[in-house]
Amino acid sequence: MRTVSVLLAKKGAQNNFVDANATVLEALNKMQCDNLSYVIVMQNNHYLGVLSERDYVRKVILVDKHSHTTLVKEIMTRDLPYVSSDDAVDHCLMLMNLYRTRYLPVFDEFKFKGVLTINDLLREAVNDHDLAAMAEETICNKWVGEGYEKGSIVY
Repeated sequence: MRTVSVLLAKKGAQNNFVDANATVLEALNKMQCDNLSYVIVMQNNHYLGVLSERDYVRKVILVDKHSHTTLVKEIMTRDLPYVSSDDAVDHCLMLMNLYRTRYLPVFDEFKFKGVLTINDLLREAVNDHDLAAMAEETICNKWVGEGYEKGSIVY
């Protein structure tokens, strides 16, 4: 089974960082420029969390806030489960399922290495028969991280 370090190497260097004090509009512009659905929130070169399009919809649009006045640190997702570079990909898939998240920060000895996404893991599952079976079982059994709950699509 492949490890997190292999997947991070495939992804290459991540540069989708935004400061915690940036406005949500600045973060959305960064997402658009990088063609990603999330940004990594940093402050003074320290990882703080992740801001996703989903955070924006649920914590700005649906509560009638404004993206040009709301700060990233007010709506970002904190306290995600994390993994190390030595962890196996199947362990990551289980954590994502257990915590119903799409993102896993990677740390080695307290040093931030990057973020794995559900898409990274699913791309890996396509090439690994055992992991593909696990991913399929996860999706069929109440996976909510990618919009599935009890087999029905959630929008």
